[in-house]
Amino acid sequence: MPLPSPTERNLQHTRTVTCQGFKRADGLWDIEGHLSDIKTVPIEIKERNNGIVEAGEPIHLLAIRLTVDLELNIHAAVASMDNTPFRLCPSIADRYSLLTGLQIAPGFTKKCKELFSGINGCTHLLELLGPIATTAYQATHQERLEQARQDENHKPFNLNTCHTFDSAGEVVKKYWPNAYEPAELIDVSEIG
Repeated sequence: MPLPSPTERNLQHTRTVTCQGFKRADGLWDIEGHLSDIKTVPIEIKERNNGIVEAGEPIHLLAIRLTVDLELNIHAAVASMDNTPFRLCPSIADRYSLLTGLQIAPGFTKKCKELFSGINGCTHLLELLGPIATTAYQATHQERLEQARQDENHKPFNLNTCHTFDSAGEVVKKYWPNAYEPAELIDVSEIG
């Protein structure tokens, strides 16, 4: 269902986030995320272009590449900050190599916040890690699924990650009966 028709308005800002997953010749995967922020009017930024960033010129042009295996273990991580509002911003990019050795799995978002929140990172690069993580999952999904199908007892990778994949729900019961776990009924007379 589309959004309802908006009130008359004028575009002021566009943030574009693009994430792509690439299978490498060596069997690993490169997951790249790119973020840009662009205004429709010139704005003052003292450390850029004699103090003015023109309309259409990116205020932010940032990227992260994670190299992962099929278990979503991170083998390498690199960040770049080509356009930023301050000259100091890119000096934090090398810190994102701390992602190397982590796994994109439950707890990944929390760990990223611990590593890169506040003065320990860039707000925009931290925000970019969420879409990169889900892109890693999507890019490798088919190959992981093919491996799992070789095990007749495989369960869906996303079991209990959302309401549709509830282990007590109808989708799991229909497509993965070996993973289906009926919900226990609560005796309401014992509450209270």
